[in-house]
Amino acid sequence: MTNHAWLLLGLYMAVLLLLVKPLGIYIAHAMEGRLGFAVRIEAAVCRLCGIQRDEDMDWLKYAMAVVLFNALGLFAAYALQRLQLWLPLNPQAMANVSPDSAFNTAVSFVTNTNWQGYGGESTMGYLTQMLGLTVQNFLSAATGIVVTIALIRGFARHSAAGIGNAWLDLFRATTWILLPLSLIFAVFLASQGVIQNFDAYQDVTTLEVTKYDNPKLDAAGQPLKDEKGNAVTEPATTPTQTLAMGPVASQLAIKMLGTNGGGFFNANSAHPYENPTPLTNFFQMLSIFLIPGALCIAFGRIVGDARQGWTLFAAMTLLFVVFAVGAMSWEQQGNPLLAKVGAGDTAISTTALIDGNMEGKETRFGIAESALFATITTAASCGAVNSMHDSFTPLGGMVPLINIQLGEVVFGGVGSGLYGMLVFAVMAVFIAGLMIGRTPEYLGKKIQAHEMKMTSIAILVTPLLVLLGTAIAVMSEAGRAGIANPAAHGFSEILYALSSAANNNGSAFAGLSANTPFYNGLLAVAMWFGRFGVIVPVLAMAGSLAAKKRIPVSAGTLPTHGPLFVALLIGVVLLVGLLNYVPALALGPMVEHLTLWPAR
Repeated sequence: MTNHAWLLLGLYMAVLLLLVKPLGIYIAHAMEGRLGFAVRIEAAVCRLCGIQRDEDMDWLKYAMAVVLFNALGLFAAYALQRLQLWLPLNPQAMANVSPDSAFNTAVSFVTNTNWQGYGGESTMGYLTQMLGLTVQNFLSAATGIVVTIALIRGFARHSAAGIGNAWLDLFRATTWILLPLSLIFAVFLASQGVIQNFDAYQDVTTLEVTKYDNPKLDAAGQPLKDEKGNAVTEPATTPTQTLAMGPVASQLAIKMLGTNGGGFFNANSAHPYENPTPLTNFFQMLSIFLIPGALCIAFGRIVGDARQGWTLFAAMTLLFVVFAVGAMSWEQQGNPLLAKVGAGDTAISTTALIDGNMEGKETRFGIAESALFATITTAASCGAVNSMHDSFTPLGGMVPLINIQLGEVVFGGVGSGLYGMLVFAVMAVFIAGLMIGRTPEYLGKKIQAHEMKMTSIAILVTPLLVLLGTAIAVMSEAGRAGIANPAAHGFSEILYALSSAANNNGSAFAGLSANTPFYNGLLAVAMWFGRFGVIVPVLAMAGSLAAKKRIPVSAGTLPTHGPLFVALLIGVVLLVGLLNYVPALALGPMVEHLTLWPAR
C-alpha cells in the first residue's frame, strides 16, 4: 500500500471515531423517547394517526407491523413506476417502467437493497425518483433501525411482554435521526456541486466533436446485419451532448446515510453530478458508516454497559481495516498480464505494476479512494459505487464479495449490520458455553434452544438464497444468457449478483445483463426473503429475550467485552459466516486469480 492509502485509511477511521459517540448517544435518547422537545410532537402525530402511543407490542405484532408497512411501500413504489408517464415532474416524458423491472425495483428499494437493473436518468421521472425511491430510502433505513432497537430492548428488558411500539419507533427513526442528518448532508453536497433542480435535460455543445458508429437500419427501422450476423454500422459524429438534470442532492444524502446505495444516475457515485470532488467522496464514505457505527454506541447505552457497544465496534473495525488493506493492496499491484511489455512474454514492467489497476476507476479519485469506497459500501449494505467492481483484480474484487457474503456485519447497513452482528454474538457465546460446559449467557440472558433456532435461521437463510439462486441461474439458459464474460469471471458476476440481492447490498459486478424477466424475478425473490427472512427471526429472538429474567454475573460468566471476546466474535463471523461460500469463491475469483499467473 502507498503512503497515501495509509494516510487516507487512518484519517477516515479517526474522523469516524470522533463522530460515532455523540451521534450514538443522541440515537439512544431519540429511540428511547428521551428528547424533551419531541414528546409533544410525537403525541400529536400519534393522535392524528390513531396510534396508541403507550402500546407495547409483543414480537409477533411488531413483526406484522413492520412487514405490513413495507408491503404497502412495495405497492406504492411499483404503482409510481407503472404510472409515471401520466404523472407530473416528468419533463423528459419517461415511459412507464415494464412490469418485471418495476417489481424488481420496488422490492429493491423497500428492502434497502437498491439493486438497479436500469439506468436512472433514462428510466425514472423526477416524481418517481423522489416520491418512490427517495421515500423508500428513508423508510427502509428506518425499518433497519427499529428492528435493531427492538433486539436491543430484548437484551435490556427483563420479564417483559413487549419490545416496543413499531409505529412510534418508525416515526422516531425517520423524524429525529434520518431527516435531520439528510438535510444537513444534502445542503453540504449541493454546496460542493451536486445538482438539485427540476430542469429539463440540457443539450450542450462539446469542446470536441464526438465520433461514433451508428447502426444502419432497414426500411422497417430494424438494424441491418451482415452475412455473419454482425450489426452493420456507419461512421457518425455529433457536436452536442445531453446532460441529465434532477433533484440529486436530496436523494444522494439519504442514499448514503441510509446505506441504500441506489444512484440517481446509472454511473452512481462515479458520476460527477453525484460525486464531484475528492471532498464529497470522503464525506460520502464517512456517511455510510456513520449511523451503523453510532448504533453500536447506542446499543451500549441502552443495555447499560458502554463496553458492550465498544466491543462490537472494535470487532467491526478490525475486520474492516483488514479488508480495506487487502483491497487497496491488491488493486495497487495491478494485473500482471497487462504489465508485460517489450522484452518478451515473460518480462514484466515494474512501472506498470506500480501504477496499479486503474481500469474502471475515476481519475478524480484513483486507486486508494476507489478501493476504500468499494470496501466500505460492501461492508455496509449500501451498494453505492464510485468505480466498477467488475474491473477490479480477482482478489481485489473478492473483498467486496466476501464483505457482502459475511452478511454485511462489518458495520453493515443502518440497523441490519448491528442486529446481524448481535446474532453472531449470540452464536459466539453459545459456542463458548459448549466449550466450558455452561449454559451460554449474553448480557445476563440465558441463550437457550429457541434463541439458537432463531439464530440458525437468521444466519442460514441468506447463504441458502445465494447458493440456490446462483445454481438456478447457472443451470438455466435464461441465466447464462446474461453473462458478458466467459469462464470464472462470468460465474463471479452471477455469484456477486445473488450475494448482493440476498444480503440486501445492491452493488454489482456490472458485467451481467440482469434487466430481464428471469433475473428481475429471481433477484426480487432473493431480496425480499433475504431481508424479512432475517428480520422475523431476529424479532422473535427479541421477544423471547425480553421475557427472560436477568441472571446475575457469576465467576463462570463469560465476559462479553474485551479483547478475548472480540477475537472470539471475529472468529465466529469468519468461520460461520464465510465457510458456506468457500467452494463458490474457489470457482470464481480464486480460479480467475490463478489464471493471471500461468507460469506458476
